[in-house]
Amino acid sequence: MTALRLEDLRQHQDILRLRSGETLAVRFVEPRDAQALQHYFRSLTVRSRYNRFLGAMSELPPTELDHFIHAGVRDRFSVIAVMTIDGVETIVGEARYGFEAGTASFEFGVSIDDRWQGHGIGTALLRNLECRAAAFGARRLFGDTLRSNDVMIGLARKSGFDFTASPGDWKLVRFEKHIGLAPQEIPCASWRIAAESAALSVVASVTAAN
Repeated sequence: MTALRLEDLRQHQDILRLRSGETLAVRFVEPRDAQALQHYFRSLTVRSRYNRFLGAMSELPPTELDHFIHAGVRDRFSVIAVMTIDGVETIVGEARYGFEAGTASFEFGVSIDDRWQGHGIGTALLRNLECRAAAFGARRLFGDTLRSNDVMIGLARKSGFDFTASPGDWKLVRFEKHIGLAPQEIPCASWRIAAESAALSVVASVTAAN
């Protein structure tokens, strides 16, 4: 389990600034987002959904949707990237990730609304995921995508990821990046504070035990 407390999740809404000057909020998915999230996936093009889920899918099955909207179950988390468009909060991207403490690995998958691709949202979201990974204590980020997914491969390459074969499936390629940030070196303020707080808690626990 991660040292980050699940009851603190709601405070971690990150406001990111895109190269256009527009702002983007990244926050954890909550049960109240179920309908909007399902609408988001239905609105993606067939190709984008296929790329995101590595196969044909028109929408999230009920069990999968339930997993998306409950953060922290089995150390899996989902976030949405939202913008206010015509006065309405609108999902323009999403990511789901998991942390494996035993290997210090952070696995993730992302998608961006087709209408908003090319605006820097994917790049901003990947940078934010790196901060989240570092706060969890991860040393390695990785994801798998279809070899035909030029958009994701280009985004990962631009963001400094290396590529290797995905174990067990020749149709996929794995992109990965190694990080080694101390809590105080994490560039995202909210996740730097969370990591520093978690580190202090660990030190206090060890001191109390001794």
